[in-house]
Amino acid sequence: MARHVLVTGGAGYIGAHACKVLARAGYVPVTYDNLITGWRDAVKFGPFEQGELADRARLDAVFARWQPVAVMHFAALSQVGEAMAEPGRYWRHNVLSSLTLIEAAVAAGCLDFVFSSTCATYGDHDGVLLDENTPQAPLNAYGASKLAIENMLRDFGAAHGLRSVIFRYFNVAGADPDAEVGEFHRPETHLVPLLLEAIDGRRGALTVFGSDYPTRDGTCIRDYVHVMDLAEAHVLGLAWLEAGKGSRVFCLGTGTGFSVNEVIEAARGVTNRAVPVTQGPRRQGDAVALVSGSARAVAELGWRPTRSTMPEMIADAWRWMQNGHYSQ
Repeated sequence: MARHVLVTGGAGYIGAHACKVLARAGYVPVTYDNLITGWRDAVKFGPFEQGELADRARLDAVFARWQPVAVMHFAALSQVGEAMAEPGRYWRHNVLSSLTLIEAAVAAGCLDFVFSSTCATYGDHDGVLLDENTPQAPLNAYGASKLAIENMLRDFGAAHGLRSVIFRYFNVAGADPDAEVGEFHRPETHLVPLLLEAIDGRRGALTVFGSDYPTRDGTCIRDYVHVMDLAEAHVLGLAWLEAGKGSRVFCLGTGTGFSVNEVIEAARGVTNRAVPVTQGPRRQGDAVALVSGSARAVAELGWRPTRSTMPEMIADAWRWMQNGHYSQ
């Protein structure tokens, strides 16, 4: 019998790639998405159900129809600036909607749950390798909402036997090497696509915010993970739960980090084109260096981030930009 997995946000960037990897692993991903930030064209690897996470009746009907063996939960608002300005929207959309989803899953007897969290739950820990034991002190409603969902999953585990794997990670980059799905946000806020759009003439010069940070070249450092490596980790997390190993938290990163200037130089090398850049002031709240380790995921899940070199992430994102597209 087919093993269905309900993928919330499966029409979005990370969710669509997870659906591809799920299908390749023998599952049938059922995308549940409201298409506010996702794209119908990205749903290519299984059935599509349009709906709101806050709609309990709709969720109950979807669980009854597909009887999924697990939930993979990506759907969320995720813009830090917006979260600072509109915290209520983030608490309502991310937390209350997730509560409705978790309650629907438990009611349907679907007790394996893979959650896409974030290292933003840690807050500001400059220069520290972030791992599963780093204290969590989020600085905005986005990180706080994700932390609240982590706590909900633990409570439902204690009360109802819900088993969860929680992944925390920072920057995701790259695209499906086959260019079937890729990264496309409107508005776009992520460094790699902004950089490539500037190179391709689709927008003006890229603004580098701050050049006087205490780093090797004066620009911020962030950890980047290839989206396909990230999707692979989520499928490994599902296998972990199916093997009966219990709830677990994993950080996903390379443990090294790239500066903004290093990302720019990698893009210059991959595309062999000039990069239009302007300098801007530091942005309030930008940490100097945020790097996430993944020793636990490597040791316990057997995860190997094989594509997470900056040239490969840039090359795959560039291929998608040149050859793939969604309806705008």
